Amino acid sequence: MGNTLTSASVAATEVISPVLQEPHVKSKPHVHKTFEGEPPPECPMHKPKPEQSTKIVSECPIANVADGDINPLNMMPAGNQQPAPDQPFPLPTERQVSSIPKASDEGSFWVYPSQQMFWNAMLRKGWRWKNDDLAPKDMDDIIKIHNANNEQAWQEVLKWEALHARECGNPRLRSFGGNATKYSPRARIRHWMGYELPFDRHDWIVDRCGKDVRYVIDYYDGGDVDEKYTFALLDVRPAMDSLDNIWDRMKVAWWRWRYSREDSNQQTTATQSG
Repeated sequence: MGNTLTSASVAATEVISPVLQEPHVKSKPHVHKTFEGEPPPECPMHKPKPEQSTKIVSECPIANVADGDINPLNMMPAGNQQPAPDQPFPLPTERQVSSIPKASDEGSFWVYPSQQMFWNAMLRKGWRWKNDDLAPKDMDDIIKIHNANNEQAWQEVLKWEALHARECGNPRLRSFGGNATKYSPRARIRHWMGYELPFDRHDWIVDRCGKDVRYVIDYYDGGDVDEKYTFALLDVRPAMDSLDNIWDRMKVAWWRWRYSREDSNQQTTATQSG
């Protein structure tokens, strides 16, 4: 897809996260069965009933917007489906329902932005299409990359939430925000050790059956886009702002260290036996 798509997709990832639509399908509670978790299946897009009004809020954090125009769930202004004045080609306005359940509305899921909303959000961020030779296919790829990143992030959250499956079998996303320049302590430490800084950072608030749990997500450049449109490498973990989160981080760190040693020992034994 080339350097044009890569640069545009990085800029776009810093602009948008999932957006919300009024619930139209009632979900069944999801129960985790293993440590790996079982994320709820992705739902097809359904049109709301004619008598129901559709409420659409916004995409993802952006600065320099009046406080009265900001939605507190995602810290963004309302999405814009209108073509930009100098837009070189029309863009679809259809949106895809995510597999991420929303906390405040029973049975509802977060809804991803359309290509047109994505384009307008990038313009608000300061991007200018004339600097990149974009084609309609590129915008389609960018949306798929964005959606794949969020689906991957939610699956990683579910793996952590599986530690509390008995306590809550149906975690849901309450709200989120992003700040690409607010590096987490973990990201800074990795940078001091010689690793690259993440190109974006999100904070997700997950409703664990009445208890709000904050997750930090660092997005790292993953190189070329593969056939599944996975672009970024995600570092997802509970924020160390509560004793429960710290304990979860310690347990998982211990498990990773323990089983990595066992795998290493087994490989050594197999090599010696061969």
